[in-house]
Amino acid sequence: MTTFDKREKGFETKYKTDQEIEFKAQARRNKLLGLWAAEMMGISGEAADAYAREVVQADFEEPGEEDVFRKVFGDFQNKGVDCADHTVRKKMADLLVEAREQVKAE
Repeated sequence: MTTFDKREKGFETKYKTDQEIEFKAQARRNKLLGLWAAEMMGISGEAADAYAREVVQADFEEPGEEDVFRKVFGDFQNKGVDCADHTVRKKMADLLVEAREQVKAE
């Protein structure tokens, strides 16, 4: 194996690891978002955990995070929670940063 091949293999391994970390961070963000949204809607305990799982599952509907945003924002609208769309998007961004730190600390 040449030096170039070793470097290429190293980059491939790093890319794979980075992708796995990002996937875990996004799933963690979605769970944290679900728990936050549940609290905003007055849901607690087992029901809050179940709602957080629904938010995590919503991310598998389509690529990107719009499906998660639509789930949470739509539920807010249905429950009469006064929360602007930019507030939900900001919370998603903030929680992604937090989730990345949590995943990297594991």
